[in-house]
Amino acid sequence: ETMATPSPTHSDGSGSSKHLRNQVRDSWEIVEGFRGVPASMREPDRQEGFLLKRRKWPMKGWHKRGADLQKGKLHGCIDVGLSVMSIKKKAMCIDLDTEDNIYHLKVKAPELFEEWVSKLRHHRVFRQNEIAMYPHESPLFSPHASSSPSFGDSLRKVSCRVLDLTQSATRLCDVAEARRPLVSLSLPHRGPLSPIHTSLKSAFSSLVAERDRMRRTIDRQAPQPAQVVGLKTAYASVSGTPPQNKVCATRQLRCSFTQVTCYYQECPGGSHSLVHQLSNESKASISESISEFFDAQEYLLSSSSSENEVRHYMLSALTPARRRSTLPSTSPTSSVSLWNILKNNIGKDLSKVAMPVQLNEPLNTLQRLCEELEYSELLDTANHTRDPYQRMVYVATFAITAYASTYHRAGSKPFNPVLGETYECDRPDKSFRFIAEQVSHHPPVSACHSDSRNFAFWQDVRWKNKFWGKSMEIVPMGTTHVTLPAFGDHYEWNKVTSCIHNILSGQRWIEHYGEMSIKNRNSEACQCKVTFVKARSWSSTVNEIEGVVTDSNGKVVHSIFGKWHESVFQGDPPLATCIWRANPMPVNQDQYYGFTQFAVELNELDSPLRPLLPPTDTRFRPDQRLLEEGNTEGAEEQKQRIERLQRERRKVLQDNNMTHQPRFFKKSDNDTWVSNNAYWELRRDPGFSQIDFPLLW
Repeated sequence: ETMATPSPTHSDGSGSSKHLRNQVRDSWEIVEGFRGVPASMREPDRQEGFLLKRRKWPMKGWHKRGADLQKGKLHGCIDVGLSVMSIKKKAMCIDLDTEDNIYHLKVKAPELFEEWVSKLRHHRVFRQNEIAMYPHESPLFSPHASSSPSFGDSLRKVSCRVLDLTQSATRLCDVAEARRPLVSLSLPHRGPLSPIHTSLKSAFSSLVAERDRMRRTIDRQAPQPAQVVGLKTAYASVSGTPPQNKVCATRQLRCSFTQVTCYYQECPGGSHSLVHQLSNESKASISESISEFFDAQEYLLSSSSSENEVRHYMLSALTPARRRSTLPSTSPTSSVSLWNILKNNIGKDLSKVAMPVQLNEPLNTLQRLCEELEYSELLDTANHTRDPYQRMVYVATFAITAYASTYHRAGSKPFNPVLGETYECDRPDKSFRFIAEQVSHHPPVSACHSDSRNFAFWQDVRWKNKFWGKSMEIVPMGTTHVTLPAFGDHYEWNKVTSCIHNILSGQRWIEHYGEMSIKNRNSEACQCKVTFVKARSWSSTVNEIEGVVTDSNGKVVHSIFGKWHESVFQGDPPLATCIWRANPMPVNQDQYYGFTQFAVELNELDSPLRPLLPPTDTRFRPDQRLLEEGNTEGAEEQKQRIERLQRERRKVLQDNNMTHQPRFFKKSDNDTWVSNNAYWELRRDPGFSQIDFPLLW
């Protein structure tokens, strides 16, 4: 009933057979589910007890908690029939990938492990058979199969789902954490949803649509930063009060929320306690949602910006460089079976697994690192901000924006750079220049450096990608560094874990979760912690971030909140200040890999730039260029050829006991990769055309 990796080859008690059996016990096995024609099946017995659950943050390791069980709290249910189940016998681990979450469970005793695997297998098959027999029914989970939920219980569950639509019900819906070590297997209660669900959903959908309409109206009426007339007034008003039209819109929206609250009160047979909770406790969340669009003050440049800097930004806005606004071809429709590729790699690092080019986007990892600088103006502002706590706010916001472009990019992956591949990005309009190089192949390590008159930015990053049945986790390793020359600051921070859900079917989506710690190595005056909130069942905490800047004594000086793909605010609602808002997406972005305008420009290769680049620059890579032009067959052929050349170069190095030496980066004292400051000097004199480079493609 299981698919093992690798499959053992049986021989009569030989040492190799024993080795293979041990290897299988060390590997993850995918537990197969229901097969055949749906039929009547004996209902499995209830199984319950405690399992250990692994946590990555804030308390790492395996945990067993049961205090809430004694209080009668239900922390969430999952449908094992819709989950991918995999097991590792030697470690006695069970993984359940539910698309929304990956549950890492562990059993201490071997006999209990076998019992749990057997029961889970039986329940999965029974549930999958049930789904096949009743495909159109929507189950509403109940903690006890023997008793149907009351109308009040149903209303509470339905309300939590509806409240997700408002994007402002975090505290109302956050009744309990879904991922707990207590596991109880029982059949879900089948039955229709509450009849008020459709009405509530319609009401809130209309409200959200009205809010979005107001936002578009305000955006059209707001003054544009590129306007020359009234320049001083426009920049001076940054710290002023919000425009009158925002106040009016706020009042309208509050009225709309009041109407919806009244609608809840008019629902027949509703729970009075729930109505009371919505009427009172939701004020803070509603105000927060309102402030996100109407009460926030936008920043353009800090009050300490010089006239020259303002003039530079204005000239850049009025005379922008001519860059392309779209890709040459739309993204192709992929017919590749991911399951056939990934089924033998459950729980493994995918960095060594070859993927077909149809799964790629026409950018590579080095260019993805450059995308983290799309909002580099935040660092420009930080370098002109005297208050160290406010500087930290801008630096932290910049660190958050590194994830903004991933929101629309869960459907494809970047190309893996080959060893020695480089990428440069010189952006006078943004006042920075950037260089990256693939400095190691096994393990794959990408290093980059960017400098500007206002900052220096560098990092070396390695990723571990693991597939868990329906989701893929991306765990980055490495530290990001930023220095601000005006104050001698040196900030550093870690990246957080990313997870792509619905890998095999459905709409793929990405989330980031974990804690990012930012500190200034040259000063202990303040530090910052930013939490990327893990999505929870029946909650609106999707893509949310929250952070605090504290002084040397741990006292909170500033707080920030928002969504990593949308906007970041400082302070408390409804008077919070907008520190950053994501740039608008290009038209038809869903047809062009979900690229932002900045991403569209990264692989552009025009005639003036071509002779200045080294032949190792990503823009010359033929497989990536062919995919960008829509030629997937040619791209796949070139990709295989480039990978073959890389294997041949590696063999030559091994045969001669040689190691690859990066050209533009070097190892530092703390074993990280930093720029050797040679790239731009060599580019200027003698020029890359006068230097020998290895043939990468």
